[in-house]
Amino acid sequence: MSIFISYIFLGLSLAAPIGPINAAQLDKGIKNGFFHSWLIGLGSMAADIVYMLAVYFGVVHFLEIAFMKTFLWSFGSFVLLYTGVESLLSSKHISTTNWRNNSDSYTKTFFTGFFLSLSNPLTILFWLGIYGSVLAKTASEYDASHLFLYSSAIIIGLLLWDFTMAMVSSSFRKILTDRVLVLISFISGLSLVGFGIFFGYQACKILFKF
Repeated sequence: MSIFISYIFLGLSLAAPIGPINAAQLDKGIKNGFFHSWLIGLGSMAADIVYMLAVYFGVVHFLEIAFMKTFLWSFGSFVLLYTGVESLLSSKHISTTNWRNNSDSYTKTFFTGFFLSLSNPLTILFWLGIYGSVLAKTASEYDASHLFLYSSAIIIGLLLWDFTMAMVSSSFRKILTDRVLVLISFISGLSLVGFGIFFGYQACKILFKF
Protein backbone atom coordinates (compact mmCIF):
# COMPACT_ATOMS: atom_id res chain seq x y z
CA MET A 1 0.00 0.00 0.00
CA SER A 2 2.84 2.37 0.83
CA ILE A 3 4.31 1.80 -2.64
CA PHE A 4 0.94 2.62 -4.23
CA ILE A 5 0.73 5.88 -2.25
CA SER A 6 4.29 6.78 -3.23
CA TYR A 7 3.29 6.48 -6.89
CA ILE A 8 0.32 8.78 -6.26
CA PHE A 9 2.76 11.34 -4.88
CA LEU A 10 4.91 10.80 -7.97
CA GLY A 11 1.88 11.71 -10.10
CA LEU A 12 1.35 14.84 -8.00
CA SER A 13 5.00 15.83 -8.38
CA LEU A 14 4.83 15.31 -12.15
CA ALA A 15 1.84 17.66 -12.44
CA ALA A 16 2.94 20.30 -9.94
CA PRO A 17 5.76 22.19 -11.75
CA ILE A 18 4.60 25.54 -13.12
CA GLY A 19 4.08 25.34 -16.87
CA PRO A 20 1.59 26.01 -19.68
CA ILE A 21 -1.08 23.69 -18.28
CA ASN A 22 -1.12 25.22 -14.81
CA ALA A 23 -1.19 28.70 -16.35
CA ALA A 24 -4.10 27.69 -18.60
CA GLN A 25 -5.98 26.10 -15.68
CA LEU A 26 -5.54 29.25 -13.61
CA ASP A 27 -6.81 31.38 -16.49
CA LYS A 28 -9.84 29.16 -17.19
CA GLY A 29 -10.72 28.87 -13.52
CA ILE A 30 -10.80 32.64 -13.14
CA LYS A 31 -12.77 33.25 -16.32
CA ASN A 32 -15.12 30.26 -16.50
CA GLY A 33 -15.13 28.53 -13.14
CA PHE A 34 -14.21 25.12 -11.75
CA PHE A 35 -15.43 22.77 -14.46
CA HIS A 36 -13.62 24.49 -17.34
CA SER A 37 -10.40 24.59 -15.35
CA TRP A 38 -10.76 20.90 -14.51
CA LEU A 39 -11.41 20.06 -18.18
CA ILE A 40 -8.12 21.71 -19.12
CA GLY A 41 -6.46 19.38 -16.61
CA LEU A 42 -8.38 16.34 -17.85
CA GLY A 43 -7.38 17.12 -21.44
CA SER A 44 -3.77 17.40 -20.34
CA MET A 45 -4.02 14.13 -18.46
CA ALA A 46 -5.42 12.41 -21.57
CA ALA A 47 -2.29 13.54 -23.42
CA ASP A 48 -0.14 12.30 -20.52
CA ILE A 49 -1.76 8.87 -20.82
CA VAL A 50 -1.00 8.87 -24.57
CA TYR A 51 2.67 9.48 -23.77
CA MET A 52 2.64 6.87 -21.00
CA LEU A 53 1.41 4.35 -23.57
CA ALA A 54 4.00 5.60 -26.05
CA VAL A 55 6.77 5.00 -23.51
CA TYR A 56 5.29 1.59 -22.64
CA PHE A 57 5.19 0.43 -26.26
CA GLY A 58 8.53 2.02 -27.12
CA VAL A 59 7.23 4.28 -29.89
CA VAL A 60 8.35 7.43 -28.05
CA HIS A 61 11.80 7.07 -29.67
CA PHE A 62 10.17 7.97 -32.99
CA LEU A 63 9.41 11.37 -31.47
CA GLU A 64 13.13 12.00 -30.93
CA ILE A 65 13.72 12.36 -34.69
CA ALA A 66 14.78 15.93 -35.58
CA PHE A 67 11.82 16.45 -37.92
CA MET A 68 9.32 15.37 -35.28
CA LYS A 69 10.99 17.52 -32.64
CA THR A 70 10.81 20.54 -34.95
CA PHE A 71 7.17 19.84 -35.73
CA LEU A 72 6.24 19.44 -32.05
CA TRP A 73 8.07 22.59 -30.94
CA SER A 74 6.46 24.55 -33.81
CA PHE A 75 2.97 23.18 -33.21
CA GLY A 76 3.35 23.74 -29.48
CA SER A 77 4.43 27.32 -30.13
CA PHE A 78 1.36 27.93 -32.29
CA VAL A 79 -1.05 26.44 -29.73
CA LEU A 80 0.50 28.39 -26.84
CA LEU A 81 0.65 31.69 -28.72
CA TYR A 82 -2.95 31.31 -29.92
CA THR A 83 -4.21 30.41 -26.45
CA GLY A 84 -2.11 33.12 -24.78
CA VAL A 85 -3.17 35.92 -27.14
CA GLU A 86 -6.82 34.84 -26.85
CA SER A 87 -6.44 34.94 -23.07
CA LEU A 88 -4.84 38.39 -23.12
CA LEU A 89 -7.58 39.81 -25.35
CA SER A 90 -10.38 38.42 -23.19
CA SER A 91 -8.81 39.20 -19.80
CA LYS A 92 -10.08 42.79 -19.78
CA HIS A 93 -13.67 41.57 -20.01
CA ILE A 94 -13.54 39.58 -16.76
CA SER A 95 -16.17 40.50 -14.21
CA THR A 96 -17.43 38.74 -11.13
CA THR A 97 -20.98 39.43 -12.27
CA ASN A 98 -20.91 38.04 -15.82
CA TRP A 99 -18.24 35.35 -15.90
CA ARG A 100 -20.55 32.45 -16.68
CA ASN A 101 -21.71 34.16 -19.88
CA ASN A 102 -18.19 33.95 -21.36
CA SER A 103 -17.76 30.19 -21.14
CA ASP A 104 -16.14 28.29 -24.00
CA SER A 105 -17.66 24.95 -24.92
CA TYR A 106 -16.62 22.00 -22.80
CA THR A 107 -15.27 20.20 -25.87
CA LYS A 108 -13.07 23.14 -26.89
CA THR A 109 -11.77 23.50 -23.34
CA PHE A 110 -10.91 19.80 -23.07
CA PHE A 111 -9.05 19.75 -26.39
CA THR A 112 -7.23 22.97 -25.50
CA GLY A 113 -5.72 21.15 -22.51
CA PHE A 114 -5.11 18.04 -24.62
CA PHE A 115 -3.22 19.84 -27.39
CA LEU A 116 -1.34 22.10 -24.96
CA SER A 117 0.11 19.00 -23.33
CA LEU A 118 0.39 16.81 -26.43
CA SER A 119 2.33 19.46 -28.35
CA ASN A 120 4.74 20.12 -25.50
CA PRO A 121 8.11 18.40 -26.19
CA LEU A 122 9.02 18.94 -22.55
CA THR A 123 6.16 16.58 -21.71
CA ILE A 124 7.72 13.93 -23.94
CA LEU A 125 11.12 14.32 -22.29
CA PHE A 126 9.49 14.32 -18.86
CA TRP A 127 7.59 11.08 -19.44
CA LEU A 128 10.50 9.44 -21.22
CA GLY A 129 12.82 10.27 -18.33
CA ILE A 130 10.49 9.80 -15.35
CA TYR A 131 7.95 7.21 -16.46
CA GLY A 132 10.55 5.39 -18.55
CA SER A 133 12.72 4.81 -15.50
CA VAL A 134 9.70 3.91 -13.35
CA LEU A 135 8.57 1.46 -16.03
CA ALA A 136 11.98 -0.19 -16.21
CA LYS A 137 12.24 -0.53 -12.43
CA THR A 138 8.69 -1.80 -11.94
CA ALA A 139 8.88 -4.25 -14.84
CA SER A 140 12.07 -5.75 -13.43
CA GLU A 141 10.55 -6.30 -9.98
CA TYR A 142 6.82 -6.90 -10.52
CA ASP A 143 4.40 -8.49 -12.97
CA ALA A 144 2.10 -6.76 -15.49
CA SER A 145 -0.77 -6.37 -12.99
CA HIS A 146 1.47 -4.38 -10.61
CA LEU A 147 2.69 -2.30 -13.53
CA PHE A 148 -0.91 -1.38 -14.35
CA LEU A 149 -1.68 -0.72 -10.67
CA TYR A 150 1.25 1.63 -10.15
CA SER A 151 0.64 3.39 -13.46
CA SER A 152 -2.95 3.94 -12.27
CA ALA A 153 -1.58 5.44 -9.05
CA ILE A 154 0.39 7.98 -11.10
CA ILE A 155 -2.82 8.89 -12.98
CA ILE A 156 -4.65 9.31 -9.64
CA GLY A 157 -1.94 11.74 -8.58
CA LEU A 158 -2.41 13.72 -11.80
CA LEU A 159 -6.19 13.79 -11.21
CA LEU A 160 -5.75 15.05 -7.64
CA TRP A 161 -3.50 17.89 -8.79
CA ASP A 162 -5.88 18.87 -11.60
CA PHE A 163 -8.81 18.90 -9.16
CA THR A 164 -6.83 21.01 -6.68
CA MET A 165 -5.78 23.52 -9.35
CA ALA A 166 -9.38 23.80 -10.55
CA MET A 167 -10.62 24.39 -7.00
CA VAL A 168 -7.97 27.01 -6.24
CA SER A 169 -8.31 28.92 -9.52
CA SER A 170 -12.13 28.97 -9.44
CA SER A 171 -12.05 30.08 -5.81
CA PHE A 172 -10.10 33.18 -6.83
CA ARG A 173 -13.24 34.23 -8.66
CA LYS A 174 -15.19 34.46 -5.42
CA ILE A 175 -12.68 36.19 -3.16
CA LEU A 176 -10.80 38.65 -5.40
CA THR A 177 -11.83 41.96 -6.94
CA ASP A 178 -12.35 42.42 -10.68
CA ARG A 179 -9.11 44.39 -11.03
CA VAL A 180 -7.03 41.66 -9.38
CA LEU A 181 -8.76 38.96 -11.46
CA VAL A 182 -7.93 40.85 -14.65
CA LEU A 183 -4.30 41.18 -13.54
CA ILE A 184 -3.96 37.46 -12.72
CA SER A 185 -5.61 36.48 -16.00
CA PHE A 186 -3.34 38.87 -17.90
CA ILE A 187 -0.24 37.39 -16.25
CA SER A 188 -1.46 33.86 -17.02
CA GLY A 189 -1.99 34.80 -20.67
CA LEU A 190 1.39 36.50 -20.79
CA SER A 191 3.07 33.38 -19.42
CA LEU A 192 1.42 31.27 -22.15
CA VAL A 193 2.75 33.68 -24.78
CA GLY A 194 6.18 33.47 -23.14
CA PHE A 195 6.13 29.67 -23.31
CA GLY A 196 5.01 29.96 -26.94
CA ILE A 197 7.96 32.19 -27.83
CA PHE A 198 10.33 29.78 -26.05
CA PHE A 199 8.89 26.82 -27.97
CA GLY A 200 9.25 28.75 -31.24
CA TYR A 201 12.87 29.52 -30.40
CA GLN A 202 13.55 25.82 -29.75
CA ALA A 203 12.01 24.94 -33.14
CA CYS A 204 14.25 27.50 -34.85
CA LYS A 205 17.33 26.11 -33.09
CA ILE A 206 16.69 22.65 -34.52
CA LEU A 207 15.59 23.93 -37.93
CA PHE A 208 18.47 26.35 -38.48
CA LYS A 209 21.02 24.49 -36.31
CA PHE A 210 22.23 27.39 -34.16
